[in-house]
Amino acid sequence: MPTANKFSVSRYAPERGPMARLTARDSVLRRLDWPILFSSLALSFLGALLVWSATRNRTSLNQGDPYYFLARHALNTGIGLVLMIGTVWLGHRTLRGAVPVLYGLSLVLILAVLTPLGATINGAHAWIVIGGGFSLQPSEFVKITIILVMAMLLATRVDAGDLAHPDHRTVVKALCLAAAPMGIVMLMPDLGSVMVMVVIVLGVLLASGASNRWVFGLLGSGVAGAVLIWQLGVLDEYQINRFAAFANPELDPAGVGYNTNQARIAIGSGGLTGSGLFKGSQTTGQFVPEQQTDFVFTVAGEELGFLGAGLILVLLGVILWRACVIARETTELYGTIVCAGIIAWFGFQSFENIGMTLGIMPVAGLPLPFVSYGGSSMFAVWIAVGLLQSIKVQRPLSA
Repeated sequence: MPTANKFSVSRYAPERGPMARLTARDSVLRRLDWPILFSSLALSFLGALLVWSATRNRTSLNQGDPYYFLARHALNTGIGLVLMIGTVWLGHRTLRGAVPVLYGLSLVLILAVLTPLGATINGAHAWIVIGGGFSLQPSEFVKITIILVMAMLLATRVDAGDLAHPDHRTVVKALCLAAAPMGIVMLMPDLGSVMVMVVIVLGVLLASGASNRWVFGLLGSGVAGAVLIWQLGVLDEYQINRFAAFANPELDPAGVGYNTNQARIAIGSGGLTGSGLFKGSQTTGQFVPEQQTDFVFTVAGEELGFLGAGLILVLLGVILWRACVIARETTELYGTIVCAGIIAWFGFQSFENIGMTLGIMPVAGLPLPFVSYGGSSMFAVWIAVGLLQSIKVQRPLSA
C-alpha cells in the first residue's frame, strides 16, 4: 500500500497551464513574496552604487567611461528581472519536466569551457567569451541545475505517495547526477563554485528526508576528498597560496596576502557610518583589487560603514528567512527541496564572500549575490528568485 505523506500530489487539482491555479481574485501579484522581491531589488541597487564607486576612477577597467560598470550592472539586473518573470510564468512544475534538457545543456556548456572556447579570467579557466565585452560563466547555472535535477529525483516517488522518504537507490542516482558537473567544474579548476555545490547537495539531502547516514557519509568523504586533492596537486598554485594566506595572513603581506589585508583595512576604516559614498580612501586609491566583484563588500564597509554593511546582511537575511517560510508552507517535497537548495546556495556563498573580506574564510573567488558585478551570477540568482516566487505563487489555494 502507498505510504501517505504530507507531500502527496493528490492535494493538488489538475494543472491547466503554468498559471492554472490563479484566479482574478487570487492574482499573481497578490501571491508574490514581496519581501524577497524588494530585498533582491534593494541589494541590486546597493550593488550598482558600490560597483560604480569602485570602478568610476579605474580607467584601466572602465575604458575611460566612469559609468561603464554602472550601466552594465543595471543591464544585468534588468535581464535578471526578465529571467525571474519568465521563470514565474513558466512555473517550477513546468520546469520540472524540462530538467533533463536543462541538465544536458549545463553539461555541454561546462564541457565547452575545457575546449578552446574557454577563457581564463582571474586565474580560473571557467569562462566562455561571447564577444562585445561579454562572457559567460556556466558554473553559475550549474548550481540551479543540480538543485532541480536532485529535487526531481528525490521527490518523484514521495510526491506520488509511494514512499515517505527517498530510498537509497534514488539517493545514489541523485548524487551521481550531481557529481558529474561538479567533477567537470573541479577540472577548470573552480574550487569556489565546487564548494558552493557541495553545500547545495548537503542542503538538498537534509531537506529531502534522506537518511542522515548519507549526510554524515558525504561530510566524511568531503574531508577525505579535500586531503586527496591537496596531496595529488590538483589545485593550481594560486589556489594553494590563497589557503596559505588564510592560515597565515602575515605570510606574504605584499603578495598573496595583499588582497585580504587591504580588505580588512578598508572595512575597518569605515567605522559606524562610513566615510561617505565615493569618499573612501582605500576605494578611491584603488588599493583593493577586484573590488567590483569578489571584494565589493569592502566598499560598503568603508563608505557606508557598519550600518550600511549591516543593511546588506539584513536584506540577505530577509531573503533567506522568506525562502524558509516558502519551503515550510509548500505541500510538495519538490518545492521544499528546491527552496532548501537555494537557501544553502545563497547562505553559504554570502558567508564565504563576506567572510573572506573579514579574514575568517579563505579567498575563493565567489561573488556576493545581487551585489557583485557579473552577468552570469546576476542571471542565476534572479532565476533562483523566480523559482522561489513560483513555488509561493503556485502552492495550493487551500495551503
